[in-house]
Order: sequence, then structure tokens, then C-alpha cells
Amino acid sequence: MPFSVTRPVRFGDCDPAGIVFYPRYFEMINAVVEDWFAHLGHDFRQIIRHDGNGVPTVTISAEFPAASRMGDVLDFSLRPVRIGGASLELLIEAVCGGELRLTARPVLVWIDGAAMKARPWPDALRRRVVAELDPKHEEG
Repeated sequence: MPFSVTRPVRFGDCDPAGIVFYPRYFEMINAVVEDWFAHLGHDFRQIIRHDGNGVPTVTISAEFPAASRMGDVLDFSLRPVRIGGASLELLIEAVCGGELRLTARPVLVWIDGAAMKARPWPDALRRRVVAELDPKHEEG
């Protein structure tokens, strides 16, 4: 079962036409990813500020099949689809009233913040991610 979080579309998310301004979706995606890491027991504050590591997005693709408007409530789902040595591909979808509004596929990389170099995922975190992998996909 994918991780899920619900978020309303706010005034600040919208352009003058009253629909979500697409860069705001990327902020929402990052918030969903941050919530998911906390759900895994590895919050961003611990990863970044205390441990000196990071999980930057190195690539992302997104589709916006229908517009979202101020006041809509978006149900986001996140599932990991592939984990490599240092990379992690996610599938994130946002739905409102049963209608798909967003599909995004970010790829994150675990980095050593001091060296700014990719490193293997820590074993404990890797185990948590693997346990949530989409069964149609595998560890890579």
C-alpha cells in the first residue's frame, strides 16, 4: 500500500487563472517526499542537519492531466519503484475526487553532504524502502 498524504490547494499555490501554478507542484512533491522519509523514521532534519547527508532530486518527470484549483483537496500517494546503489526512483500521484491531477517520477540520490558525492543508501533506510517497493518492481 502506498504512503499517502492529503493537502488542500491554497491561494498561494495558484496563478492568476486560479489553477495550480506548475512549479508549486514541485514544492508539494518535495513536501510529500519529506513526509515519507519521516514516516520511514529518517526525517530530513536528522538526515541533513545532524548527519550531514542529503537526498537531492537529480531528475524528475511530471505530467499534469487535469487542472487543480484553489480549494481542491489533493490526495497524494508515493511508492518507491526502484532502488539502486545510491539512487531511488519514486512514483507520486495526486488525485482529487477520483480524477488524476499529477503524476511525477522523481529520482533521488543519497549523498554525503560534506563530500557532495553519491553514497550507498544506509542499510537501515534501504531495508525500510525495500519493504515498501511496488511489488511490480524490484531492487536494482
